[in-house]
Amino acid sequence: VAAENADTVNVFDVARHELKTRIKNAESTIGTDDNTEAVRLAVKRIDMAAAKGMIHANAAARKKSRLMHKVNAG
Repeated sequence: VAAENADTVNVFDVARHELKTRIKNAESTIGTDDNTEAVRLAVKRIDMAAAKGMIHANAAARKKSRLMHKVNAG
C-alpha cells in the first residue's frame, strides 16, 4: 500500500511541478511575442488540474486571475 501511495504522490508532484513551470513561463514571456501562447498553455494546465481535482476550483480561478493581472499590467 505504501508503494502505491508513493506512486500517486509522485504523479501529482510531477503534474503540480509542470503547472508551476507553465505559470512561470507565462510570467517570464510578458511583453514578448510568445506571451499569448505561453498564457494559453498555462491557463489550459490550470484548468486541467482543477478538473482532475489536483487543485481546488477556487485556487484555479485565483491563479488564472493573478496571471491575467500580471499579463495585462505588463
